[in-house]
Amino acid sequence: MDAAQQEATARARELQRNWYGEPLGALFRRLIDDLGLNQARLAGVLGLSAPMLSQLMSGQRAKIGNPAVVQRVQLLQDLAGQVADGSVSAAEATERMDEIKKSQGGSVLSNTAQSMTSSGAPTVKRVVREIQSLLRSVAAAGDIIEAADTLAPTHPELAEFLRVYGAGRTSDAVTHYQTHQN
Repeated sequence: MDAAQQEATARARELQRNWYGEPLGALFRRLIDDLGLNQARLAGVLGLSAPMLSQLMSGQRAKIGNPAVVQRVQLLQDLAGQVADGSVSAAEATERMDEIKKSQGGSVLSNTAQSMTSSGAPTVKRVVREIQSLLRSVAAAGDIIEAADTLAPTHPELAEFLRVYGAGRTSDAVTHYQTHQN
C-alpha cells in the first residue's frame, strides 16, 4: 500500500469514527465475535455484498450508503449486547438475525417485543436509542463532543448529556437515563 492509499484509508477510518463512533472494521469484528458469525453471514444479515463489507472493514470505503443497512447495524449492536448480558440466547439471536436481515430499516425495531413494556410504553433502551438516533442524525460524534467541550465550563450537565447520548455507548446512556429519571 503506497502513502496515498494509507492516507485515504486513515481518512476513511476517521470519517467512520465520526459517523459511527468507531471504525467499521472494529465494529464489524466485534459483531462477528459477539454473535458467532463469519464475514459472509454478517454481510448477508446486513444486506451488503461480501466485497462491500470487506471494503468498509478495511477502510477502502468510508460510508454505508443505505440507511436500512445502518439501521441493521444498530439492531445487531443491540442484539450483541443482549447476548452478552444473557437476556437473549444463541438460538434466539439466530432467529432475531433472520428478522433483522428481512427488515427494510425501522420495521423490526418497532415490531420487536423488546421495544415495548407490557403496558405498551417504550422500554428505557428504546427511548435511549431514539435520543441517540436523533442526536446522531444532526451531527457526527466528533462534532457532538466538540459542542460538549464548549458547553462544559458553563453547562456541565448539558455537556454530559451530549457526550453520553451523542457519542457514548447505549449501555452508558441507559444508566444515565435511569439515574436521572428519579
